[in-house]
Amino acid sequence: VSVVKARKYMENGCTAYLVSMDAIEQKLKPISEVRTVKDYADMFPEDLPGLPPVREVEFGIELIPGTAPISKAPYRMAPAELEELKKQIQDLANKGFIRPSVSPWGAP
Repeated sequence: VSVVKARKYMENGCTAYLVSMDAIEQKLKPISEVRTVKDYADMFPEDLPGLPPVREVEFGIELIPGTAPISKAPYRMAPAELEELKKQIQDLANKGFIRPSVSPWGAP
């Protein structure tokens, strides 16, 4: 609300409140200082040891024959977000936790 509009509102009998705000910088705790992580340290390793063991059942999704994949563009990201995403994907691929999709339904 501009000063002119605020003055008009007050002249017309509207109640006005004055507020003063200060920006407070919140510092994030390192994950190691979070109480739950401390209590269950064995459940939160620094690095994952690897993939889980191979299962007896191979997961798959049965498709209706003749169904065509839906084409939809990915949503936009800020350049810094995209760079971080690429870094994390590359890190997970290097560790063997993920691999490129071969599905026609996968993301581009």
